[in-house]
Amino acid sequence: MTPAETKNAVRVTRTIAAPPERVYRAWLDPELARQWMSPTGYDAVRAEIDERVGGRHNVWLSDPDGVDVGGVEAEILELIPNERLSFRWWFVEPDRQTAPEFETRVTAVFEPGSEPGTTDVSVVHERLDAAERQQPGLAAEIPLGWNMGFDKLEAALAG
Repeated sequence: MTPAETKNAVRVTRTIAAPPERVYRAWLDPELARQWMSPTGYDAVRAEIDERVGGRHNVWLSDPDGVDVGGVEAEILELIPNERLSFRWWFVEPDRQTAPEFETRVTAVFEPGSEPGTTDVSVVHERLDAAERQQPGLAAEIPLGWNMGFDKLEAALAG
C-alpha cells in the first residue's frame, strides 16, 4: 500500500495476487465489480457496466442496514485491455444526480508484478478540488476507500 496525496490527486498502489488480465476484468465484469467496489462496511448491491469508450460504469452502494447510500456514476474514457482504464467519475447520493463541477478522474494502470501471477495496480484519483470543497476531508479518505476496496478485490480473486 502506497498512498500519496497532492493538492488535487491521490495515488494508491497495490500488488494483487492475480495476473493483470484478471485484475483488469474485475473492473469491467459487473458481478466481480459488485464484490469489491465498496469500502468496508458497505455493499455494492448493483453494478451496471457498458464496456466501451463512452459507456457507463455505475455502482450502487448500501450501508449495513441495507439503506441506499448512493455510489458512483462514471463514464469510461479509455480501455486498453489488461493495461489501463480511465473514467470520468462522480460520487453520487441516492438520487444518482451528477454535477459537472464535481467530476473527478480515475485512472487505473495494471502491470505485471515482480512475482509471477501478480499485478501491480496503481489508481490515480484526481481533479478532487471541487469535491473537496463540497465535502472537506474527502481527498484524505479516498486512499482508505481504495485500499478497503482492494482488500475485497484480493478476496474476490482468491476465491
